[in-house]
Amino acid sequence: MMKLFEVINDDNFLLFAAKNYYKPTCIDAEEFYEDLNRFKYIKRLLNRYIETGKPSERLILNHLIVVFNVFGIDGGLRMLEHRIEEPLWPALKAYIIRLKAISSDSTRYVDIVMDPEIVKVLREV
Repeated sequence: MMKLFEVINDDNFLLFAAKNYYKPTCIDAEEFYEDLNRFKYIKRLLNRYIETGKPSERLILNHLIVVFNVFGIDGGLRMLEHRIEEPLWPALKAYIIRLKAISSDSTRYVDIVMDPEIVKVLREV
């Protein structure tokens, strides 16, 4: 029998997010949905970088920090895996490693080569 969250998909994403959500100061569902929208913002900022070549590194880092704070590292990573398309992952992986959500020697995402421009920019942050 397959576990409910073995694979995250559109049908169980919201339930997975709610299960992993931890924010003691959260007072209503609107706040939960605002934090959930951060995945959309991250995706939009990564797409903008691909189109323009100009990263919004601090804004992306801020959104990722909130995601990992409220959904946890593992939950946040699994949710990012579902919401962010494969072509955006070379840029995203550099941010994730910069935040130490995974270590640079981790076997997770080993087949994804980091975007060298993002790596360069993040070294200066």
